[in-house]
Amino acid sequence: MRFSQVPRSIRQLSTHILAIFLGVLLTVSSLQVLPSVAEPAPNSLSTDLSQIVAQRQSPATAVIGNSSFVTAAVNRVGSAVVRIDIERTVTRRVDPMFDDPFFRRFFGDSLPQRLPSEQLRGLGSGFIIDKSGLVLTNAHVVDKADKVTVRLKDGRSFEGKVQGVDEVTDLAVVKINAGGNLPTAPLGSSSNVQVGDWAIAVGNPLGFDNTVTLGIVSTLRRSSAQVGIPDKRLEFIQTDAAINPGNSGGPLLNDRGEVIGINTAIRADAMGIGFAIPIDKAKAIASQLESGGKVAHPYLGVQMLTLTVDAAKQNNNDPNSPLQVAEANGVLVMRVLPNSPAAAAGMRLGDVIVQIDGQPVATAEQLQDIVENSSLGQTLQIKVLRGNQTQQLSVRTAELQNASL
Repeated sequence: MRFSQVPRSIRQLSTHILAIFLGVLLTVSSLQVLPSVAEPAPNSLSTDLSQIVAQRQSPATAVIGNSSFVTAAVNRVGSAVVRIDIERTVTRRVDPMFDDPFFRRFFGDSLPQRLPSEQLRGLGSGFIIDKSGLVLTNAHVVDKADKVTVRLKDGRSFEGKVQGVDEVTDLAVVKINAGGNLPTAPLGSSSNVQVGDWAIAVGNPLGFDNTVTLGIVSTLRRSSAQVGIPDKRLEFIQTDAAINPGNSGGPLLNDRGEVIGINTAIRADAMGIGFAIPIDKAKAIASQLESGGKVAHPYLGVQMLTLTVDAAKQNNNDPNSPLQVAEANGVLVMRVLPNSPAAAAGMRLGDVIVQIDGQPVATAEQLQDIVENSSLGQTLQIKVLRGNQTQQLSVRTAELQNASL
């Protein structure tokens, strides 16, 4: 029987079956040729690219297990970060005017000699650097404290004893007796820090315990004079990680959870800028503070200012300028302190220091570094320009007794 003789209903059913079979065959073929959306077919190029991206992935999006690199860093050091509460009793005398016989004549001995004592409280942060209970913090956190209480993250509290303080570098070591075997913060190296590195600040800002903030290293070697605390001899790590009152003394971490700095200062006139003491500086003097020793800082005894040729010309062309200075790049002496090494050597106001021991000096920060790294009693050969003359002065360094100098 010819196909044309097959009943029409049977021909239609056969046509539908054939269409369905062809559709299934085409679908299977396309799945073999084209990658599925849900399960991409292996591709060597895309695999290589994904591996490269994973290797170069920034720590901000990197995860360790189910946690970010920040979580891993904080977990590594968090239990070693402490809160430091201080109490200080302040007794103020009455106005000296009331000691005048005129007032005593009318009021007799009923006038008080002293006002009632006042209890001042403050707080800061710190971190444990030795299992025996040594805590590193800022000097200004424990300054003149009558009582120091160190609170651990696990809730325990211990009375702290200030072992040593160095105001010039704003560092202090506090000892607690907690039975030993305390968690310690891993110390890194600030010499390897670069601008743009991650910076994690841990501490107790504004009394909010165990607070973590994240930022980057904004710049390095920011001088204490630029920060606004010229009585310190430091070059800070500048960061935009949020640092607030109470953060002082807490650690600044890198992305591996190593301490690279000690949070110490904020600028009231700037938002989002904080400063930390490089950890390498703290390492250099921590052992002296642990044993209760005093850190000796050599000094010359001058107040100084960085001078450039242009600034010198501008000064000399000003008819109201109090003095004429040599038109050179160097360090201008603004004041010579009485009874200082510089005064004994004959240094004068207006001298321009251009060289120390044969090393050119162009900035006040550079001069300060040279002096700080010298030895007590060392004689420095200092070349100064005084008007149109050149003077060679021999200055023997002495110990700085007052940080404000």
